[in-house]
Amino acid sequence: MRPNGSRARFPGTARLTAGLAAVFRTNGAANGGVTVLGRQRNPYESTFPTEIVTCRVGGNGTPLRLFIKYGTKQFDGVYGHRGDVSYEARVYRDVLHPLHISTPTFYGVYRDKTTGVPWLVIEYLKGGIQTSHSHDPNAMVRAARWIGRFHAANRRRVPSERLRFLRTYDEAYYAGWARRTKELFAPLENRLPWLLPLCDDFGTSISRLLEAPRTVIHGEYFGLNVIYQNGTSWPADWQSAAIAPGEIDLASLTHSWPRPIVRKCEREYARSRWPDGVPDDFLENLEAARMYMNFRWLGDPGLMTRRFGPSGRPMIPKKAKKFIKELHAVAERLGRIE
Repeated sequence: MRPNGSRARFPGTARLTAGLAAVFRTNGAANGGVTVLGRQRNPYESTFPTEIVTCRVGGNGTPLRLFIKYGTKQFDGVYGHRGDVSYEARVYRDVLHPLHISTPTFYGVYRDKTTGVPWLVIEYLKGGIQTSHSHDPNAMVRAARWIGRFHAANRRRVPSERLRFLRTYDEAYYAGWARRTKELFAPLENRLPWLLPLCDDFGTSISRLLEAPRTVIHGEYFGLNVIYQNGTSWPADWQSAAIAPGEIDLASLTHSWPRPIVRKCEREYARSRWPDGVPDDFLENLEAARMYMNFRWLGDPGLMTRRFGPSGRPMIPKKAKKFIKELHAVAERLGRIE
């Protein structure tokens, strides 16, 4: 992945120190002030500027490593799919923190007095690796177990006032991704004759997703967003959290993985979410979730920034090919195409 952004997108050390002092003062932990000891760019691409900061909180405090995500003045929510840094901060505070589960510690959110943008300040997980890149054969299965338990824990919390701020996937939201996919891939109709009719046929899957039990979902639960550390999964990047069927997160996690791994993840997820028995419609809901998830990314204008080759002929972007391949496979299993 590419390094994210330029140094100009980050506050100077004086502003950073003042902001962190305000965060920890709110927590009652910065009576002795904050001293910034070091700053390191996050080597992975992110929607927002991020960095790793080492600091000392209080006079004799042990050095603390923080992961800081900075908001931006202009923000593209991708048709209501993602929230900004303030939204993610609320997810950490109101959704994750009360559950006392393995997510990075939430220290607070600070609104920069100079720029007016929010900063999210959380724990930096030293030694963790993205689940997709882990050599541990259990990493994916444990990520499936984590999200299954998370969905089970949040099933009854959905109506609560505290979670009212979360966006909810509705019919218009789902339909929008298929419609945008059709618009973006219309020039490729001759190469992908099955795709545009499938976009029109998405309504059946939408109905199933609207009828499926809802819970709190991560929204982009790919292995790249799940840090694996010493056998434990630590999901991060919660800006796409929403109220929707949990199968969407499982569809994201298992996307493009070999079938044996996918099956293991499906079994572990089902056992973790429904220890008393898996619903009969689980696999049907999962297939509908896979249909949505592929349309979600194929309908993203960012994926189709280059639709024509040097000769002016329509082309399939490299990043789109894996979503096209899986969408075709799902449609075949559902009997939507031959």
